[in-house]
Amino acid sequence: MDETRARAVLDATGLPRDGALLALGENAVFMAGDVVVKVGRSAELLERAERELAVAGWLEAAGVPAVRAAEPKARLVEGHPVTVWHRLPEAVRPAEARDLAPLLHQVHALPAPPFALPARELLAGVDRWLRLAGDAIDPAEAAYLRERRDGFAAAAAALSPHLPPGPIHGDALPRNVHVGPAGPVLVDLETVSSDFREHDLVVLALSRDRYGLAAEAYDAFTADYGWDVREWPGCGVLRGARETAGCAWVAQHAPSNPKALAEFRRRVASLREDDPEVRWYPF
Repeated sequence: MDETRARAVLDATGLPRDGALLALGENAVFMAGDVVVKVGRSAELLERAERELAVAGWLEAAGVPAVRAAEPKARLVEGHPVTVWHRLPEAVRPAEARDLAPLLHQVHALPAPPFALPARELLAGVDRWLRLAGDAIDPAEAAYLRERRDGFAAAAAALSPHLPPGPIHGDALPRNVHVGPAGPVLVDLETVSSDFREHDLVVLALSRDRYGLAAEAYDAFTADYGWDVREWPGCGVLRGARETAGCAWVAQHAPSNPKALAEFRRRVASLREDDPEVRWYPF
Protein backbone atom coordinates (compact mmCIF):
# COMPACT_ATOMS: atom_id res chain seq x y z
CA MET A 1 0.00 0.00 0.00
CA ASP A 2 1.48 3.33 -1.07
CA GLU A 3 0.36 6.82 -0.07
CA THR A 4 -1.93 7.18 -3.09
CA ARG A 5 -3.86 4.04 -2.19
CA ALA A 6 -4.02 4.99 1.49
CA ARG A 7 -5.38 8.43 0.64
CA ALA A 8 -8.05 6.85 -1.54
CA VAL A 9 -9.16 4.79 1.46
CA LEU A 10 -9.09 7.90 3.66
CA ASP A 11 -11.27 9.70 1.10
CA ALA A 12 -13.77 6.84 1.20
CA THR A 13 -14.22 7.18 4.97
CA GLY A 14 -15.86 10.60 4.64
CA LEU A 15 -13.40 12.05 7.15
CA PRO A 16 -11.46 15.24 6.31
CA ARG A 17 -9.46 14.63 3.15
CA ASP A 18 -6.57 17.05 3.49
CA GLY A 19 -4.74 15.44 6.39
CA ALA A 20 -0.95 15.30 6.50
CA LEU A 21 0.67 11.88 6.24
CA LEU A 22 2.38 11.20 9.58
CA ALA A 23 3.74 7.71 8.91
CA LEU A 24 3.70 4.99 6.28
CA GLY A 25 4.60 1.54 7.53
CA GLU A 26 2.32 -1.29 8.60
CA ASN A 27 -0.30 1.47 8.59
CA ALA A 28 -0.67 4.79 6.85
CA VAL A 29 -1.31 7.37 9.57
CA PHE A 30 -3.01 10.64 8.64
CA MET A 31 -3.96 13.79 10.46
CA ALA A 32 -7.63 14.39 9.65
CA GLY A 33 -9.06 17.46 11.30
CA ASP A 34 -9.17 16.92 15.04
CA VAL A 35 -8.54 13.16 14.77
CA VAL A 36 -5.81 10.83 13.56
CA VAL A 37 -6.71 8.02 11.15
CA LYS A 38 -4.82 4.76 10.74
CA VAL A 39 -5.29 2.82 7.50
CA GLY A 40 -4.07 -0.78 7.61
CA ARG A 41 -2.42 -2.53 4.70
CA SER A 42 -4.95 -5.33 4.26
CA ALA A 43 -8.15 -6.90 5.60
CA GLU A 44 -6.13 -9.59 7.40
CA LEU A 45 -5.09 -6.88 9.89
CA LEU A 46 -8.67 -6.11 10.92
CA GLU A 47 -8.55 -8.32 14.01
CA ARG A 48 -5.36 -6.60 15.15
CA ALA A 49 -6.96 -3.18 14.64
CA GLU A 50 -9.96 -4.20 16.73
CA ARG A 51 -7.68 -5.49 19.49
CA GLU A 52 -5.72 -2.23 19.47
CA LEU A 53 -8.95 -0.35 20.19
CA ALA A 54 -9.74 -2.74 23.04
CA VAL A 55 -6.24 -2.21 24.44
CA ALA A 56 -6.69 1.56 24.33
CA GLY A 57 -9.88 1.31 26.37
CA TRP A 58 -8.25 -1.04 28.86
CA LEU A 59 -5.24 1.24 29.36
CA GLU A 60 -7.54 4.24 29.78
CA ALA A 61 -9.49 2.42 32.51
CA ALA A 62 -6.21 1.47 34.20
CA GLY A 63 -4.97 5.07 34.16
CA VAL A 64 -2.01 4.40 31.89
CA PRO A 65 -1.12 7.45 29.77
CA ALA A 66 -1.77 6.31 26.21
CA VAL A 67 -3.48 7.40 23.01
CA ARG A 68 -7.28 7.23 23.17
CA ALA A 69 -9.68 5.95 20.53
CA ALA A 70 -12.14 8.41 18.98
CA GLU A 71 -14.32 5.61 17.58
CA PRO A 72 -14.92 2.35 19.49
CA LYS A 73 -14.99 0.09 16.43
CA ALA A 74 -12.68 -0.46 13.48
CA ARG A 75 -14.06 0.17 10.02
CA LEU A 76 -13.31 -2.00 6.99
CA VAL A 77 -13.04 0.39 4.05
CA GLU A 78 -12.34 -0.96 0.58
CA GLY A 79 -10.55 -3.94 2.12
CA HIS A 80 -8.51 -1.92 4.60
CA PRO A 81 -9.02 -1.69 8.39
CA VAL A 82 -9.43 1.91 9.53
CA THR A 83 -9.28 3.17 13.11
CA VAL A 84 -9.84 6.72 14.36
CA TRP A 85 -7.98 8.26 17.30
CA HIS A 86 -8.08 11.45 19.31
CA ARG A 87 -5.41 13.88 18.23
CA LEU A 88 -2.75 14.45 20.86
CA PRO A 89 -1.66 17.98 21.82
CA GLU A 90 1.50 19.32 20.25
CA ALA A 91 4.67 17.73 21.61
CA VAL A 92 6.70 19.88 23.96
CA ARG A 93 9.92 18.03 23.10
CA PRO A 94 11.07 14.88 21.31
CA ALA A 95 10.65 11.66 23.26
CA GLU A 96 13.76 10.12 24.78
CA ALA A 97 14.64 6.62 25.92
CA ARG A 98 14.22 7.65 29.56
CA ASP A 99 10.56 8.51 28.91
CA LEU A 100 9.84 4.83 28.32
CA ALA A 101 10.87 3.56 31.75
CA PRO A 102 7.92 4.91 33.84
CA LEU A 103 5.43 3.97 31.12
CA LEU A 104 6.75 0.42 30.92
CA HIS A 105 6.67 0.14 34.71
CA GLN A 106 2.96 0.94 34.59
CA VAL A 107 2.21 -1.50 31.78
CA HIS A 108 4.34 -4.24 33.32
CA ALA A 109 2.50 -3.86 36.64
CA LEU A 110 -0.91 -4.53 35.06
CA PRO A 111 -2.77 -7.81 35.45
CA ALA A 112 -4.18 -9.48 32.37
CA PRO A 113 -7.00 -7.56 30.66
CA PRO A 114 -10.56 -8.96 30.40
CA PHE A 115 -9.84 -10.04 26.82
CA ALA A 116 -7.19 -12.24 25.31
CA LEU A 117 -3.84 -10.77 24.36
CA PRO A 118 -1.65 -12.71 21.94
CA ALA A 119 1.94 -13.69 22.56
CA ARG A 120 4.52 -11.29 21.10
CA GLU A 121 5.10 -13.18 17.90
CA LEU A 122 8.04 -11.16 16.60
CA LEU A 123 8.50 -13.49 13.66
CA ALA A 124 4.87 -13.98 12.68
CA GLY A 125 4.95 -11.31 9.97
CA VAL A 126 8.12 -12.49 8.23
CA ASP A 127 6.37 -14.51 5.53
CA ARG A 128 3.84 -11.75 4.80
CA TRP A 129 6.52 -9.05 4.55
CA LEU A 130 8.70 -11.18 2.29
CA ARG A 131 5.67 -12.02 0.15
CA LEU A 132 4.91 -8.32 -0.25
CA ALA A 133 8.53 -7.74 -1.29
CA GLY A 134 8.07 -10.17 -4.17
CA ASP A 135 10.69 -10.08 -6.91
CA ALA A 136 12.24 -6.87 -5.57
CA ILE A 137 14.50 -8.90 -3.27
CA ASP A 138 16.87 -11.77 -3.98
CA PRO A 139 15.10 -15.13 -3.40
CA ALA A 140 18.25 -16.38 -1.67
CA GLU A 141 18.01 -13.55 0.87
CA ALA A 142 14.34 -14.34 1.48
CA ALA A 143 15.21 -18.01 2.01
CA TYR A 144 18.01 -17.01 4.40
CA LEU A 145 15.60 -14.96 6.51
CA ARG A 146 13.04 -17.75 6.61
CA GLU A 147 15.69 -20.20 7.79
CA ARG A 148 16.91 -17.70 10.36
CA ARG A 149 13.32 -17.15 11.52
CA ASP A 150 12.83 -20.85 12.12
CA GLY A 151 16.03 -21.10 14.15
CA PHE A 152 15.23 -18.17 16.40
CA ALA A 153 11.61 -19.27 16.83
CA ALA A 154 12.82 -22.59 18.20
CA ALA A 155 15.41 -20.93 20.44
CA ALA A 156 12.89 -18.42 21.80
CA ALA A 157 10.45 -21.19 22.68
CA ALA A 158 13.08 -22.67 25.01
CA LEU A 159 13.81 -19.47 26.97
CA SER A 160 13.10 -18.92 30.66
CA PRO A 161 12.31 -15.31 31.66
CA HIS A 162 13.96 -13.31 34.41
CA LEU A 163 10.89 -11.10 34.94
CA PRO A 164 7.33 -12.33 35.51
CA PRO A 165 5.53 -12.55 32.13
CA GLY A 166 2.45 -10.44 31.46
CA PRO A 167 1.26 -7.44 29.45
CA ILE A 168 3.89 -5.62 27.37
CA HIS A 169 3.85 -2.82 24.83
CA GLY A 170 5.72 -4.94 22.29
CA ASP A 171 7.53 -2.16 20.41
CA ALA A 172 8.95 0.00 23.18
CA LEU A 173 10.80 2.70 21.29
CA PRO A 174 10.95 6.47 21.83
CA ARG A 175 9.14 6.95 18.51
CA ASN A 176 6.13 5.26 20.18
CA VAL A 177 6.03 7.85 22.95
CA HIS A 178 4.55 11.33 22.60
CA VAL A 179 5.61 13.93 25.14
CA GLY A 180 2.80 16.47 25.51
CA PRO A 181 2.11 19.14 28.12
CA ALA A 182 0.90 16.49 30.59
CA GLY A 183 3.95 14.27 30.08
CA PRO A 184 4.79 11.13 28.06
CA VAL A 185 2.04 8.91 26.64
CA LEU A 186 2.25 5.63 24.75
CA VAL A 187 1.13 5.47 21.12
CA ASP A 188 0.94 2.66 18.55
CA LEU A 189 -0.72 0.01 20.69
CA GLU A 190 -1.10 -2.65 17.99
CA THR A 191 1.75 -4.78 19.34
CA VAL A 192 0.51 -4.87 22.95
CA SER A 193 0.83 -8.52 23.95
CA SER A 194 1.14 -10.88 26.88
CA ASP A 195 4.63 -12.36 26.96
CA PHE A 196 8.08 -11.99 28.48
CA ARG A 197 8.58 -8.45 29.79
CA GLU A 198 12.09 -8.79 28.38
CA HIS A 199 10.66 -8.17 24.90
CA ASP A 200 10.10 -4.52 25.82
CA LEU A 201 13.64 -4.15 27.12
CA VAL A 202 15.50 -5.85 24.27
CA VAL A 203 14.12 -3.21 21.90
CA LEU A 204 16.28 -0.47 23.42
CA ALA A 205 19.30 -2.75 23.79
CA LEU A 206 19.13 -3.34 20.04
CA SER A 207 18.62 0.39 19.44
CA ARG A 208 21.86 1.04 21.32
CA ASP A 209 23.79 -1.41 19.17
CA ARG A 210 22.16 -0.94 15.76
CA TYR A 211 20.28 2.34 15.52
CA GLY A 212 22.59 4.86 17.14
CA LEU A 213 20.95 5.26 20.55
CA ALA A 214 23.61 6.87 22.73
CA ALA A 215 25.07 4.71 25.49
CA GLU A 216 24.24 7.46 28.00
CA ALA A 217 20.58 7.42 26.94
CA TYR A 218 20.43 3.64 27.25
CA ASP A 219 22.08 3.76 30.68
CA ALA A 220 19.55 6.38 31.85
CA PHE A 221 16.73 4.09 30.76
CA THR A 222 18.11 1.00 32.51
CA ALA A 223 18.84 2.99 35.68
CA ASP A 224 15.24 4.24 35.78
CA TYR A 225 13.76 0.85 34.94
CA GLY A 226 16.04 -0.87 37.45
CA TRP A 227 17.51 -3.66 35.33
CA ASP A 228 19.59 -4.13 32.18
CA VAL A 229 18.21 -6.91 29.99
CA ARG A 230 21.69 -7.56 28.60
CA GLU A 231 22.41 -9.34 31.89
CA TRP A 232 19.84 -11.99 30.93
CA PRO A 233 21.15 -15.06 29.03
CA GLY A 234 18.18 -14.96 26.66
CA CYS A 235 18.86 -11.43 25.44
CA GLY A 236 20.76 -12.56 22.34
CA VAL A 237 17.91 -14.83 21.25
CA LEU A 238 15.23 -12.12 21.43
CA ARG A 239 17.63 -9.68 19.80
CA GLY A 240 18.25 -12.10 16.94
CA ALA A 241 14.55 -12.66 16.45
CA ARG A 242 13.91 -8.92 16.37
CA GLU A 243 16.73 -8.35 13.89
CA THR A 244 15.29 -11.03 11.62
CA ALA A 245 11.86 -9.45 11.77
CA GLY A 246 13.37 -6.00 11.20
CA CYS A 247 14.99 -7.14 7.97
CA ALA A 248 11.79 -8.68 6.64
CA TRP A 249 9.74 -5.64 7.66
CA VAL A 250 11.88 -3.33 5.54
CA ALA A 251 11.60 -5.73 2.59
CA GLN A 252 7.89 -5.02 2.13
CA HIS A 253 8.76 -1.45 1.09
CA ALA A 254 11.42 -2.50 -1.43
CA PRO A 255 9.16 -2.76 -4.52
CA SER A 256 8.36 0.97 -4.46
CA ASN A 257 11.27 2.49 -2.56
CA PRO A 258 14.93 2.11 -3.62
CA LYS A 259 16.10 3.38 -0.22
CA ALA A 260 14.20 0.56 1.48
CA LEU A 261 15.83 -1.97 -0.83
CA ALA A 262 19.28 -0.59 -0.01
CA GLU A 263 18.54 -0.71 3.71
CA PHE A 264 17.23 -4.27 3.40
CA ARG A 265 20.43 -5.36 1.70
CA ARG A 266 22.54 -3.60 4.34
CA ARG A 267 20.72 -5.39 7.12
CA VAL A 268 20.85 -8.84 5.56
CA ALA A 269 24.55 -8.47 4.78
CA SER A 270 25.32 -7.56 8.40
CA LEU A 271 23.47 -10.67 9.59
CA ARG A 272 25.19 -12.94 7.08
CA GLU A 273 28.56 -11.52 8.14
CA ASP A 274 27.64 -11.89 11.83
CA ASP A 275 28.53 -8.26 12.47
CA PRO A 276 26.35 -7.06 15.38
CA GLU A 277 27.45 -3.41 15.18
CA VAL A 278 26.74 -2.44 11.56
CA ARG A 279 24.55 0.66 11.79
CA TRP A 280 20.94 0.20 10.69
CA TYR A 281 18.74 3.16 9.84
CA PRO A 282 15.11 3.50 10.93
CA PHE A 283 12.56 3.23 8.15
